[in-house]
Amino acid sequence: MILREFQASDAEKIVNWIGSEREFRMWCADRYEKYPISPEDIISNYQNCSKNGGFFPLTAVNEESSPVGHLILRYTNSGKKIVRYGFVIVDSSLRGKGVGREMLKLAQKYAVESLGAEKITLGVFEENDSAVKCYASSGFIPTGQYEYVQISSEKWKCIEMELKV
Repeated sequence: MILREFQASDAEKIVNWIGSEREFRMWCADRYEKYPISPEDIISNYQNCSKNGGFFPLTAVNEESSPVGHLILRYTNSGKKIVRYGFVIVDSSLRGKGVGREMLKLAQKYAVESLGAEKITLGVFEENDSAVKCYASSGFIPTGQYEYVQISSEKWKCIEMELKV
């Protein structure tokens, strides 16, 4: 597996990996308003986020160059030492097989070597048990900080996690 820059054609794959509105909200929280989203929604959002720099959408591809996962990295501070992961998703047919952990390891290497990260952060909903376990097995630890996010008629606890590199 390798990480490469996001390509517009990846957006259709990402959309197809999202199986329900609940899964969609766990993936994006409130960053997209409507469900379902289209590939064009992702492309447009990424174009807007990339205008100011500091936003790096990446796609994990297998040996056949087929997308198997996706995430974005972005700087969260002006010193460009803290990188945040977001929109982390793995092909739904490959979940639970270590693909996410491998993708996170590659993203960590990219964050450190290419972006100069000294710390990597992310937020994950407590209800997303498999994601919490994946991040923990990748070395992320809860910071003790959290917030509640209103998702439809529910409030979900978003746990802040970090990895010091």
